[in-house]
Amino acid sequence: MKIVTIGRGMVGGGLAGLWRAAGHEVEELGRDGGDASDADAVLVAVPGDKISDALSKVAGLEGKIAIDATNIMPARHGSFASYAEEVKSFTHAPVAKSFNMNFGALYGEVHKQRVRPSNWYVADDGALDVTEQLIRDAGYDPVRVGDLSQARDFENAVWLLMGIQPVGGVFYRFAVPGEL
Repeated sequence: MKIVTIGRGMVGGGLAGLWRAAGHEVEELGRDGGDASDADAVLVAVPGDKISDALSKVAGLEGKIAIDATNIMPARHGSFASYAEEVKSFTHAPVAKSFNMNFGALYGEVHKQRVRPSNWYVADDGALDVTEQLIRDAGYDPVRVGDLSQARDFENAVWLLMGIQPVGGVFYRFAVPGEL
């Protein structure tokens, strides 16, 4: 799969490395933007208050499945129902909200775990297959917790994990009985 990450920081750059290791072709775009025309999927990994600024500098977003990994910290901005809906206003295509509840600082440790950590996500139906594949290819097990209409609640819930000690992050695991 060809993936374009918009954001080269801890989350965008970290996921780019995991996906390259899984065999994907990944292009990382920074502050200057670029072109996503050839992408099969786009990851948005910029500060939440910079979504529109960042996406306005990227050509070829129309019709692209996008994964929104942004967060509302320190505070929510804008008038969209969710940051995922803000992303969708640029792509006009299926969107998922994912990786915002995983700690980028731990991406280098994910494959060293005894069992695969979980990764919660919400998504439009049209983004399910791509999102689940990229979650698995990053070393996590996907756990769908709703459709995109629940993105705002999902974004607000990030505080549940960000407050967990030790600072720097944790892995979490959810499984049906018998899978742990």
